[in-house]
Parts: sequence; C-alpha cells; structure tokens
Amino acid sequence: MEKLNLTMLMDLYELTMANGVFNSDMCDTVAYFDMFFRRVPDNGGFAVMAGLEQVIEYINDLKYTDEDIEYIKSLNLFSENFIEYLRTFEFSCDVWAVPEGTVIFPQEPILTVRGPVIQALMLETMVLVTINHQSLIATKSNRIVRAAEGRPVMEFGARRAHGFGAAYYGARAAIIGGCTGTSCMLTAKDFGVKASGTMAHSWVQLFDDEYTAFKTYAEQYPDSCLLLVDTYNVLKSGIPNAVKVFDEVLKPLGKRPLGIRIDSGDITYITKKARKMLDEAGYPDCKICVSNSLDEYLIRDMIFQGACVDSYGVGERLITASSEAVFGGVYKLAAVEKKGEIIPKIKISENAAKITLPGVKIPWRLYDRETGKAIADVITLADEKIDSDEPYEIFDSVHTWKRKVITNFVAKKLQVKVFEKGRQIYETPSVSELSKYCAEQVDSLWDEVTRFENPHTYYVDLSENLWDLRNALLNEHKG
Repeated sequence: MEKLNLTMLMDLYELTMANGVFNSDMCDTVAYFDMFFRRVPDNGGFAVMAGLEQVIEYINDLKYTDEDIEYIKSLNLFSENFIEYLRTFEFSCDVWAVPEGTVIFPQEPILTVRGPVIQALMLETMVLVTINHQSLIATKSNRIVRAAEGRPVMEFGARRAHGFGAAYYGARAAIIGGCTGTSCMLTAKDFGVKASGTMAHSWVQLFDDEYTAFKTYAEQYPDSCLLLVDTYNVLKSGIPNAVKVFDEVLKPLGKRPLGIRIDSGDITYITKKARKMLDEAGYPDCKICVSNSLDEYLIRDMIFQGACVDSYGVGERLITASSEAVFGGVYKLAAVEKKGEIIPKIKISENAAKITLPGVKIPWRLYDRETGKAIADVITLADEKIDSDEPYEIFDSVHTWKRKVITNFVAKKLQVKVFEKGRQIYETPSVSELSKYCAEQVDSLWDEVTRFENPHTYYVDLSENLWDLRNALLNEHKG
C-alpha cells in the first residue's frame, strides 16, 4: 500500500498540550506513558496483541511537512518557536512493546514510551488507533479459528470492512490471529500471505445456465477448481452440475476437484446431503467450504450438529468484529522524570477500573516448568526482578488475602525494546511467523482460560512494591 504521511493523524489536544509544555518549565521533562486495555472483547479470557509493525512504521516516518506546518500556523494557537520545533522535529524516545501475536490481558502495559514529554504526547492517537484496531480483529479471528477446531478459516471480509485501511490491516490482523488466507489481494501481496477465493454468484448468473458456468470455470482452472453451488439450488442443480463437470472436464485430464462452496441456506443440513452426494459420485476428496455471515458461535454449533465442512470463509463478523465495537486500549501517563528523579503519577476515578497503575513498570509472565503453561502475569516496578530459582508469592491485588507461592517456574519479561533514543532496534517478524507464534501463545494457556463463555480469570497481579506505591498515592490524593 502506498504510504501516506500520517504524522498529523492526531487529536488536536496532543499539539495544544505539546505547545503548552514547550513554552513552560516542563519543557525538559521526560515522561513515561503506558498503553494498556481494560477489558477483553466478547468477555473472553484473553486478547491478542497486533499492530506493532504499523506503529513502528509510523514512528520511523514522523515528519511534519511544509503543508502540515502551514495548516498548524493557520490555527493561530501555537507559538512561533513551537512551530519551528515541529519543522525540524526528530523523534528521540525509547519504546518498549509486547510482540505481536502475544496473548495479553487487561491492565498490563503492552506498549511503553519514555522520552521528552512533548514527543510522547504526540503518539497517543496513532498508537491507539493502530493497536486497538488490529488487536480487536486478531482477537476475534483467533476466537473463530479456535471454534473451527483445526479446519482452515479464510478471511473474506474486505467488502464489509469500515474503509480500505480496515480491510487491508484487518486482514493482516486476521492472519496473525490464525486465519490461513485472505481474499484481500493487497494484503496477500504486501504481507506474503495466501490469497483465497474463486467465484461469485455473478459468474454463474452471467452464463445461460449453471452447467456452462461451471464447465467454463473448470476448463480455465483445472488445477484449482472450486465451484460455488448455491446460486439456484444446491442439492437439485448445484451439486449435480458440479459432478457432471468434474466427470466431463476434470476426470479426462486426470485432475481432481478442489471443492465446492456453499454460501446460503441451512448449512448443516445441506452439507450433510452434499457430502453424501459427492461421496457417491466418486469424489470423497472434494472439499466443502462454507461461508455466509459466520462467527465462532455458528461454526461451533455447526460442528456440534455434525455439519460436513472442511473449511470456512468468514467475512463481515470477523473484519468488523461485529460483536464488539472497540478494543478499548488507552494511553496514560505513568511517571515523569526530572533531573534523574522518577516521580510516579496516578489517575484516580470513582470507577475502580479506571484507576491507573503508577510508576515505571515491567509485565512478566510466569510459566510452569513442567507443563509449559502460563500460571499468571505479574506487573513489577522496573527496578524489580523475578528470580525463577526462588519461590515467588503472588496475590490478588483486590482481595489481597488470596495468596499463592509459586515454585518450579520460569519468569519471562513480556516487553521487548523497540526504539532506543528514536532509533529502531527491533526487527519485525513476518505475518506468517507471527501467526505461528500466536498459536504457540494460545497453546500455553489452560483450556479453562480459552473458553468462550465464563472463561477462567487469568490473574494479572502486582508486585508488593507496586501495590504499595499505588496504595500510597491513593491515600495521598484521597482528600
């Protein structure tokens, strides 16, 4: 996709705050911002991190053009000195992030920015819109893929996406979440993933009859012949005509059909009948692909009811994550640094879920050495370490009497450093590599955490020091 200059994709308040800081005694302040989210979409047990590669590209391309500068000046809100600063802007922050494909949980920092407060402020909108969108789609995709129980799921949603950017990057996120291919050619080309698709109903309608439509297609694509059989009547004309074409066109060439696709009707009933008809005609290897406004619940029910389906094409309910409108990630100040001293900051609310975690932090994941399964996540202050060779006590940060001593575990930091003083030091994996990594990550969770309904709560605990810091700041500000 041709790159746009996205530097100005920000909310106005990012510039008004930056200008205010620039013209105050806070100008040299170093700030720490965390991105985190508060709730897993669809009341699921976990989410999937996605979108980091595009954040990296955005940061690498941060530059205010002459056209941007003229527009900013026209608003008559900003000082001349600040405008000149923007004209020669150079990003110099440090950035840490959780790698894409990692399973993530509420409250833990999935991206952290440290640097001049003016610069850190400017990243908020683009960081949020990018990671929120792709994490939402990757999470939904993973739910659908898990419902399919090993059957391939193809992303078919470009025409239903909320704009071309959502189609393009949404398909990327769907592959990370576990889809095996996408109908979006641009995504397939740019990210090196499989392009999937055959024909639309219009192909069948163009011809005088269904048989001629199928025959023409088979003659042109004998090695990848997959026919859409529900334009008129699946069982009375679609499959009989498909079988006739398989016999008359493919068989003489020594070819086998790839499959049929069904896009309407009672999928479970029709696929059972279709499977019997194909088997009896001598095509037990002919795959049955289904589509038609599918989601994880419909797919799960089909399988439970014995539908004969080999693969799924999922469109609108995946690419729009229709059951959950937003991911809900936020970008909040956690600390400032003045003359080498780090001063933790907290945001307090009557809504307990909106109280932030103060200070510079590190999220860890604790794995059982024997099973390889994730036990819990722990957020510590940056100067703390979790020693895997020593017993470690975790506790519920709300019900603090709930405690457990962990032994025989491995502790791993979740974040990696992505930028150092404005220079990218992290190499982004391919989308295919991220998809494989995501599957491994999900496999590290207990089945109880991956349930669709009432999943087991995966604990994200605080270290004693972080809990004490938050409690102290709450007490300090309670008046």
